[in-house]
Amino acid sequence: MKVAVMGYGTIGSGVVEILRINRDVVANRAGEALEVTKILDLRDFEGDPVQNLIVHDYREIVDDPEIAIVVETMGGVEPAYTFVKAMLEAGKHVTTSNKALVADKGAELIRIAREHKVNFMFEASVGGGIPIIRPLQSCLTGDVIEEITGIVNGTTNYMMTKMTAEGSEFEDVLKEAQAKGYAEKDPTADIEGYDACRKIAILTSLVSGSQVDYNDIPTEGISHITATDIKYANVMGRAIKLLATSKAYGKTYFCRVAPFLLPPQHPLYNVNDVFNAVFVHGNMLGDGMFYGSGAGKLPTASAVVGDLVAIAKHIDKNIYLEWKEEKLVLANPGQQSYRFFVRSAKSLAEIEKVFSKVECVDAGIAGEIGFVTEEMTQKEYDAKAGELGDIIQMIRLA
Repeated sequence: MKVAVMGYGTIGSGVVEILRINRDVVANRAGEALEVTKILDLRDFEGDPVQNLIVHDYREIVDDPEIAIVVETMGGVEPAYTFVKAMLEAGKHVTTSNKALVADKGAELIRIAREHKVNFMFEASVGGGIPIIRPLQSCLTGDVIEEITGIVNGTTNYMMTKMTAEGSEFEDVLKEAQAKGYAEKDPTADIEGYDACRKIAILTSLVSGSQVDYNDIPTEGISHITATDIKYANVMGRAIKLLATSKAYGKTYFCRVAPFLLPPQHPLYNVNDVFNAVFVHGNMLGDGMFYGSGAGKLPTASAVVGDLVAIAKHIDKNIYLEWKEEKLVLANPGQQSYRFFVRSAKSLAEIEKVFSKVECVDAGIAGEIGFVTEEMTQKEYDAKAGELGDIIQMIRLA
């Protein structure tokens, strides 16, 4: 079976490598060998074994009747969307690792694939090497998924782990993460939570069956977390993690991406370094956890190859995915309740006048008071914080 790869970067080259090294295993599981015959890239890769497979025009793949499956690992919405749409309309199956594309155009591309009796798959777009999308779509189809909470960004989890272990400041850990290749030169998408936001939007779209606009999800990153926050977390016996959360509320979901203070009994408390994990609660399953390498060349490429094998097994059949283009209106995030950890420059008397009963946290920091509020809605907290003023930091408790 002939395969084309669009984008010969980290993930694309990983797919080609797996198909070469595990050729016989993949052939046995797919029912026939999968052979890469064209690779789309702007570069020529002179001297590379794939040099003769390189093409520069995506239409060479569109117009090749022998190519049945296309892998998209280019990243970004355009030109990936234009290329993938053309492949599907030409009757070619597509698998992608591109979360930006899936979050933005997933419902539409699923519809186009269905109309042309092919498949659009994207297991690698959320958890890297962690299987999560196919379990939600097959193993757990009998469940109502009531919660999905995940550590779905390896860069930020590595940074929070280092800050916790060493008491380092954010900027120092970011430089180290970049030096080790864990963070991009421009780390904005990771550290500001945008990457995690797109991933939880994809998962919520799948479990709800409707399009979730990631722009509607309140998103905070970790760039404002300091070594002082870590000191308070240690006193509280908690760990700060960037979580992407989605919780059922009536016929819709509360969604949020933000740092949370996790207690030791939380299932995600011990997920450290570049590892990712997704916690799922179903009304029949109860609690489930998916854990593993959430990024990296071969783990992510492994998920792509898993899609290739699934497609090869269903080459003449569209595998139905429930993800309509109709937009899901998310629940008002201001109505979701939390306990809040707050650092303030105000006196305890002033704090108690506004927040009533609070639990003070003494981390030995001069000139401020750390405290935990009683449970209240986000809207109530925002009003009280505005009334108090001089808020240095706020982190929600999980």
